[in-house]
Amino acid sequence: MPGSQEFLFEGGRSGVLLIHGLTGTPMEMRLLGKGLANAGFTVHGVQLPGHCGSVEELVATRWQDWYGGVERAAERLRARVDTLFVGGLSMGAVLALALAAERPELVAGVGVYGATFRYDGWNIPAMAKLSFLLPLFKRLGIGRNRMFMEEPPYGLRDERIRAQVSASMLSGDSAAAGLPGNPWPALAEMHGLAAWVKPRLPKVVAPCLIAHAREDDIASLDNARLVAARVAGPTEMLILENSYHMITIDRERRLLIERSAGFFNAIAAGRTLADAA
Repeated sequence: MPGSQEFLFEGGRSGVLLIHGLTGTPMEMRLLGKGLANAGFTVHGVQLPGHCGSVEELVATRWQDWYGGVERAAERLRARVDTLFVGGLSMGAVLALALAAERPELVAGVGVYGATFRYDGWNIPAMAKLSFLLPLFKRLGIGRNRMFMEEPPYGLRDERIRAQVSASMLSGDSAAAGLPGNPWPALAEMHGLAAWVKPRLPKVVAPCLIAHAREDDIASLDNARLVAARVAGPTEMLILENSYHMITIDRERRLLIERSAGFFNAIAAGRTLADAA
């Protein structure tokens, strides 16, 4: 089992569970977590099963394992707070929506950050855009040891942060920056998760803050529009103009923290989105 990179920031009686993305690490949620803790929230950054270790450890897990880890973490956090919110980045946003759909009694609101149902951003190679075929390949035993390697700008518009993250990632420090690419079997599981969650989006009744970079290099704005169109709960859209995919650590992270804290606080106080606007 990979070493734990989870974090817990003690705060008030409103809690936020933060979920990182595929091949990622809780570190990509840590700045957002600190900002929410400074705003008075108790914050837990969960580590998804199979992550922060080797490729072999990751491909040994399935999307049901990732969702199970999220659900268990949500139950633990809910036991220590009065109100629970959940937020996720990229595939983590899909898992956050899955939790809101399946466990509406747990989730008071959702932070949908750079939701990725499809890898269709401007920096995705043509071959990678055919990744919807990977579930078939996995069933046929094709490509178990293959990987789509990450390429610059690595989801980051901020060049300084990009240099730090890419140095850690390419050095093999998966606990700090995640893996340098997406293994085909793991991508196949991500597509299985997306296919499972899409028809369940109308079951999401909790309010959703949908934040997405206009120039997201990994997942286009169509992913955010899909969520806004299908969830049953009220939505608030935040389009970020100076970031790429990794909006929790990129140039507009402080704006994301501010809007997320205000969004969650309004719900905890019993105000509607219109009241909070």
